[in-house]
Amino acid sequence: MQLDQKGAQTRPTFPVSYAMAIDGRWVEEPADGVIRRDDPATGAPVAVYPAGTAEAIDAAVRAARRAFDAGDWAWLEGEARAAVLMRVADGIDARRDEMAFVESHETGKPLRQARAEIEAGAGMWRYAAGVLRALHGETFNTLGDSLLGLVLKEPIGVVAVITPWNFPFFVGAERFPFILAAGCTVVAKPSEFTSGTTLMLAEICGQAGVPPGVFNVVTGTGPMAGQALIDHPRVDMIAFTGSTATGRIVMRAAAGTVKKLSLELGGKNPVLVFADADLDAAVEGVAFGMLNNAGQACVAGSRLLVERPVAEGVCTALARYVEAIRVGDPRDPATAIGPLINQAQFDKVSGHIRRALDDGLTLLAGGQPPAAEGQGFYVAPTILRAEGMDHPICREEVFGPVLTVTPFDTLDEAAALANDTDYGLAATIWSRDLDTAVRAMRRIRAGRVWINTTMTGGPEMPIGPFKQSGLGRETGLYGLDLYAETKAVHIRLGREDARLPVGS
Repeated sequence: MQLDQKGAQTRPTFPVSYAMAIDGRWVEEPADGVIRRDDPATGAPVAVYPAGTAEAIDAAVRAARRAFDAGDWAWLEGEARAAVLMRVADGIDARRDEMAFVESHETGKPLRQARAEIEAGAGMWRYAAGVLRALHGETFNTLGDSLLGLVLKEPIGVVAVITPWNFPFFVGAERFPFILAAGCTVVAKPSEFTSGTTLMLAEICGQAGVPPGVFNVVTGTGPMAGQALIDHPRVDMIAFTGSTATGRIVMRAAAGTVKKLSLELGGKNPVLVFADADLDAAVEGVAFGMLNNAGQACVAGSRLLVERPVAEGVCTALARYVEAIRVGDPRDPATAIGPLINQAQFDKVSGHIRRALDDGLTLLAGGQPPAAEGQGFYVAPTILRAEGMDHPICREEVFGPVLTVTPFDTLDEAAALANDTDYGLAATIWSRDLDTAVRAMRRIRAGRVWINTTMTGGPEMPIGPFKQSGLGRETGLYGLDLYAETKAVHIRLGREDARLPVGS
């Protein structure tokens, strides 16, 4: 059995025992034992998954390959395929609360945040259902009287999708519906910490009419299941979200069979606050950008660059703001920040803070464990002042509720500081002056830029990186095109004259 909960039941009984979704069936083997997931807020067990092996991956890839080659999904009329995706969205809505409970207990994120992400994910499926019928090619009637050129868009094939633990459902929603909309088939490997909602999605897909083999989910660890998936010769493309270090491993593996890639990797995202900004709005926006999902977001605003004349005032207001943020039980509606995902992440973030303080950076807020109930992996919102970008905490992705603050004097200096990183995922600009905002936006090398807002958008907008933050553009029309191949076709009208000399 995959789940004991069905229909409208919204509070699952933990721990939930899951099976893998392969070729339209629930299977528990081949697996190398099980993976137990504990709630990062309480330590109580919430899920048990099979630790899928290379054999499980092979079975899932072969199922996806058969389903793709059969063409029942790839060549299904767009109207019919869109109808299936719409039913998936309806199924997500029907189980929103149940899925939010699972996500909150597996990740430690506040329940209201998990619920909002499930709702937004359903919106991604609806958007993909609508936009898939806009995937089209071109004709070239300029090749002469007897030649017609066609450009076709065709699904790329079997796509391996490896999703992270920080936004397990929503990151999948930025990819899965677009992959299916393009006519491809999927083998998903969610994080071993947060596989529950992806398996629930597989159940919803089956109920919505997604054919067997089109959407498969194998649970397991990165070194075993993940590596087998990226190495598999029958996979045509890999969509990976995770660290830059792991992204390099994925790129090396893809080179063996020249797989197409989409990579959303690390970020060290700057937030620029100019003196002419609405400073109250900027302070609230900076706090949200650094603290959403306890800072465990690749697009989190983790470097505040603030114009020197207002730096002291902004720092004082920001410190006061974040110290009033409620850290604690993710299921309490008053909670804004839950725990970090696990002990390893807690140790990493705490180590960054400790080294920064030992090296003399100025502590403006936090730095100590918060007064949160329970034994979870809680870290207080922490703000550190640093001159320049030399310290590791200013350059490395911390992935926690930690912000560094560096003053600047000119727009040129602000842009140079913003770009002084290997990453190029996102950036935020706060200014009421149009010239300043546009000039800064043009100078910053990042795939997403927000002006006078942060971490918002819609499925119409593309997401993707510059520099070592990855490759490709997901969502919107860009996301649909990402999973399609382009084929050039030349059609001769009438008999072609001989183009080679014949005879002596």
